[in-house]
Amino acid sequence: MPLHKGPAEPDERSLSVNPFYGEADPVTGMTEAPPKHRLPDGPTPPSTAYQLVHDELMLDGNSRLNLATFVTTWMEPQAGVLMAECRDKNMIDKDEYPRTAELERRCVAMLADLWNAPDPSAVVGCSTTGSSEACMLAGMALKRRWSKRHPDATARPNLVMGVNVQVCWDKFCNFWEVEARLVPMEGDRFHLDPQAAAELCDENTIGVVGILGSTFDGSYEPIDELCAALDALQDRTGLDIPVHVDGASGAMIAPFLDEDLVWDFRLPRVASINTSGHKYGLVYPGVGWAVWRDQDALPEELVFRVNYLGGDMPTFALNFSRPGAQVVAQYYTFLRLGRSGYRAVQRSTREVARGLADRVEALGDFRLLTRGDQLPVFAFTTAPGVESYDVFDVSRRLRQHGWLVPAYTFPPNREDLSVVRIVCRNGFSSDLADLFLDDLTRLLPELRRQPHPLTGDKEAATGFHH
Repeated sequence: MPLHKGPAEPDERSLSVNPFYGEADPVTGMTEAPPKHRLPDGPTPPSTAYQLVHDELMLDGNSRLNLATFVTTWMEPQAGVLMAECRDKNMIDKDEYPRTAELERRCVAMLADLWNAPDPSAVVGCSTTGSSEACMLAGMALKRRWSKRHPDATARPNLVMGVNVQVCWDKFCNFWEVEARLVPMEGDRFHLDPQAAAELCDENTIGVVGILGSTFDGSYEPIDELCAALDALQDRTGLDIPVHVDGASGAMIAPFLDEDLVWDFRLPRVASINTSGHKYGLVYPGVGWAVWRDQDALPEELVFRVNYLGGDMPTFALNFSRPGAQVVAQYYTFLRLGRSGYRAVQRSTREVARGLADRVEALGDFRLLTRGDQLPVFAFTTAPGVESYDVFDVSRRLRQHGWLVPAYTFPPNREDLSVVRIVCRNGFSSDLADLFLDDLTRLLPELRRQPHPLTGDKEAATGFHH
């Protein structure tokens, strides 16, 4: 018997035989897979932990082939380096990271100028985690302005908007106890009707939301006509109803490609605008922006001031701690592209969308609802006479080729309409569009041979990302 025992021999039955995970503990060896729903009993070597997580994520879809999301899936490598350098900076700690705070302030000023604020120095704004938070903040400002004019605590505020709004507005109305007054879709009108919106307004209306780029079909709502209808309402009744423009996507498209379209602070009734930096602002998620025309549009009592991080800092947000990397990346992108660069990128994206829409229509099996000539987004349904398959079959079959394409039904009063929607973004090149069309074309003969659409839950959207 040896006087000195060496390391205990591991139980061969518990050892992994895969040399890929070969950094086994010299005593215990590489045992069975770690638990999934409780903390492991001990640490795992970093390379092994990385590989375990990496391998599981391989089963995710390829983000570049995700035609459901509006969110940016490609940035230049230099932007990635900057984001990595800033990932440890807390955006809220403006005293410790004053230059990051300055870049945020510059971005707000740039957006105010881009959106034609009459006095860019008078606007107030902030970065957010995305458009959903920005919309919540804008809604809170509308409600607080209304409550100051209507101190009657028994009155119930309401917000007027199209039934096609993003789900964050439903959340806002639910969370802040505001009645949602929805203008339904009618016929081939898939977004808000200005006159119908004005007719829903009364003394308890906190505002009307106009969408510059509906997520359902990519179409712009007529913000100028909406403001004109509310001007006429004020002339008749004295009601002064502000407008918030949810420009999650279009507010970073229209200024560059539709310069003659009047939708922004050029309209005196527009009190605030939001956008998603991580959509057509061309930044990785998550960053959004909210900008108010002036300080009167954002009641001061909604802005909190804290001093326990080292300085007196105003803050208006639902979140507190959040990374500064995305704000830095937004400033990088503004600096990198400028107006002409953004115009070139967005024009290219729209051209890809319009070209692909035309070629999908030319297949003969589909009817276009929109053509990608506003947002670089188009929606289509099956053409009259196509009875062997539906848009849900198309979505499922394209997924087998790696394409993530949403199919979904429209809201009231067009629940009878089911569509496929294609979102074209920077990084979805004409070459990728060719590959997509090739795969769709190859699927059609088999789809046409089906005896009928495959039965499924049509109420459950496939990959629909608002």
